[in-house]
Amino acid sequence: MNTLTARRGDAVRPQVPAGQRVYAIGDIHGRLDLLLPLLAHIRDDIAARASADNHVVLLGDLVDRGPYSAETVEYAISHLPSFATFHILMGNHEEAMLRALDPFEDRAENLWLKFGGYETLASYGVPVATLGEEIPPVETLKQYIPERHHQFLDSLPDAIRFGDYVFVHAGIRPGVALEDQNSNDMRWIRNDFLDHRGELGAYIVHGHSISTEPDVQANRIGIDTGAYRSGTLTALGLEGDRR
Repeated sequence: MNTLTARRGDAVRPQVPAGQRVYAIGDIHGRLDLLLPLLAHIRDDIAARASADNHVVLLGDLVDRGPYSAETVEYAISHLPSFATFHILMGNHEEAMLRALDPFEDRAENLWLKFGGYETLASYGVPVATLGEEIPPVETLKQYIPERHHQFLDSLPDAIRFGDYVFVHAGIRPGVALEDQNSNDMRWIRNDFLDHRGELGAYIVHGHSISTEPDVQANRIGIDTGAYRSGTLTALGLEGDRR
């Protein structure tokens, strides 16, 4: 099931710039089978509305847990549709995968396999039944994972801003200026961000923390609805001050 979330917010609502329309999509986690029909839904939504400068933001975690991580990365590199400009952000699962591909990384300390890496390796054709609990050597991984996939994932930014909205995978550190946020927080933060009810310097659109429905707060909205296990991949549409 795919959902396109629409909501009219509080009396004073954040806005995207005039003439722009922005869609954000939560954590995909290897569920290309859910992403494709959701993008078709967004395409149809765009076609039904007035002309605008359309953007789609993927909030990170393309990989792990679901069955089609390799195919999702390939789609993001080579097959994205032309009805919008796409922006793909770095998630904590991309970071963990990149660390596994780093020859200088302490492999014993990398927990990638324990939170979804097995499924990703299987999607690349790695015979995971023969693996133990330790990540295979970099030389082995590179036999299966194309270098252009590695380079693509390594190039992903942490955040993007449209008007009053900042899009980021996990969230931001409250009390720290937006320009001073660090990658670790933007990819991994949870409770310090989720529990904060004060001003954040922008309205934050994020994934990372699963909720059964979009988690709408006065200062943020979370749209990770656990697609890999729930079958629900959620998108948020923004135009002017409307959601």
